[in-house]
Amino acid sequence: MAAHHDTSVHFSPNGDEDFEIRSAIGVGTGIGEILAATKGLRGSDHEGWFTAWHDLAERTLGIADAAAAAGHRVSAADAYLRASGYYGVALNAMSALEDASGLAALFGKGRAAWDAFVAHGPTRAERIDIPYGVSSLPGYFFRPAKGLATGRTLVVANGSDGALASLWAMAADPALARGYNVLLFDGPGQQSQLFERNVPFRPDWEAVLTPVYDDVSRRHDVDPARIGLYGISQGGYWVARALAFEHRYAAAIVDPGVVDVSSSWTRHIPGSLLKLLDAGQNEKFDKEMRLGMAFSGATARTWQFRARPYGAAGYAETIEAVRTYTVADLASRIMTPLLITSPEGEQFWPGQSEQLASLTPNVSILVPFTAAEGADGHCQPLARDLTAQRVFDWMDDMLSA
Repeated sequence: MAAHHDTSVHFSPNGDEDFEIRSAIGVGTGIGEILAATKGLRGSDHEGWFTAWHDLAERTLGIADAAAAAGHRVSAADAYLRASGYYGVALNAMSALEDASGLAALFGKGRAAWDAFVAHGPTRAERIDIPYGVSSLPGYFFRPAKGLATGRTLVVANGSDGALASLWAMAADPALARGYNVLLFDGPGQQSQLFERNVPFRPDWEAVLTPVYDDVSRRHDVDPARIGLYGISQGGYWVARALAFEHRYAAAIVDPGVVDVSSSWTRHIPGSLLKLLDAGQNEKFDKEMRLGMAFSGATARTWQFRARPYGAAGYAETIEAVRTYTVADLASRIMTPLLITSPEGEQFWPGQSEQLASLTPNVSILVPFTAAEGADGHCQPLARDLTAQRVFDWMDDMLSA
């Protein structure tokens, strides 16, 4: 499950940590302070990795609070957004620590920084609760500047572990600049749903994105015929799965395409162990996995971090759960115009953008991103401006038709 990629510049010898640094830089946070905070860290020093991001978040929050107290709203908003993103990386790091008892409190700090960004930022925003079964999905509805509003709306589906601060630069801010309303929310197993309500992932996201559409389409400032959908990272699976059943979204983007979530897990597990699982020998599988994890602290930490949102107990139970996250036999039902990003060097789900395109030939377009453009790697972390140009030009065309 570790992130490995072949790029010209590396910020850390650890693949997962290198990807986190790239992602933080790519969403427009402070490049200098990120590189300074993580400089000299060894890939095996996970405690040091957590401390670096936590301390950076705390320091940046102090800057934000001081700017806010002095009435400098722009500076305060910028620093609150950076702090929220840094808390998000620290939260992921804590999820992999042996003692993760402080997850809820740390998440609360990051979400409070995000709320302070929303309060101090220039964008018109509204906190909402989307009806969802007997509960609700907490969200944020942003409206563009009055002169840009058109009724076009973008619903953004997060991935497995990203903070809302990362979605701001990746999708919300470029959409608002183009006159879209934007809805960000926490789905099952994501952010507040996981850390505050202990609600795990679910594979059937039509049960999520259908009530989301129902709720947002009723708003007076939304044109129900021009609601687009954007799934980022594992959100590429959530969106594809939902679109096989929910056909009212006018157009959708998956960044990247994800057909089978479990492949990012199983390709790192020896075939002999997978045969045990396929034969129903779960106890033996768990025993062998425990033995293997004892010899690889990095793998054990990654497993703990990635497995938490699935809510499963053992190794076998987790893999069996993740294996249900597939659209291989459902993608042919998708009727919605679909843009699929395909970055060179995709490290989590290589080849699956192309696979999803082949399963949806009548409705999809595959958009490549290359290393020559500086746009390689999962979600093109160092080329988000280029990504926004390509995907939103397409979405503009779809929602203007």
